[in-house]
Amino acid sequence: MHKGRLEAFSDGVIAIIITIMVLEMKVPHGTDLGSLADTLPVFLSYVLSFVNVGLYWNNHHHLFQAVKQVNGAVLWANLHLLFWLSLFPFTTGWMGENHVATWPVAVYGMVLFMAGFAYFMLVRVLLAQHGADSALARAIQSGFKERLSIVIYLAAIGLSFLNPWLGIAGYVSVAVMWLVPDRRIERSLDRP
Repeated sequence: MHKGRLEAFSDGVIAIIITIMVLEMKVPHGTDLGSLADTLPVFLSYVLSFVNVGLYWNNHHHLFQAVKQVNGAVLWANLHLLFWLSLFPFTTGWMGENHVATWPVAVYGMVLFMAGFAYFMLVRVLLAQHGADSALARAIQSGFKERLSIVIYLAAIGLSFLNPWLGIAGYVSVAVMWLVPDRRIERSLDRP
């Protein structure tokens, strides 16, 4: 099966997710700058989620540059990832509207964790299909960053019950870690 339809569908779903997130932000009723203060937690939650969705889109795009074909297992693994990403607007809104309260932050982290796990599983399914000596396998190598992200998400979920801002700090640290460009796939595809 050719990968083009999967990529186009994924791009469309991710675009819709970002659109829903921005539409969830309500315009303040006041006309002075002070009226924006109440929207700050919602806006900051949106920024964190926008960065996370953007990171998934970027990494998904790079991942599929090394993919030659997809099968049914890949389609389902990709849908599993998209399912968790589709919950970002809900958890983002809940966290922002409740000014970074414990349970909304913890549930947001659970969705981040599940999206990270789903991406990890998508990579494993692709590796199983393409084989150990494929360009994809050379590019991914150990998957250290993916595994570390999952561990940090779990720790941050636990920390959010001590202080929600500790959970947020963990989620931000994963995003910052992935903002550093990951050139594994590009380097692998440049090899003869």
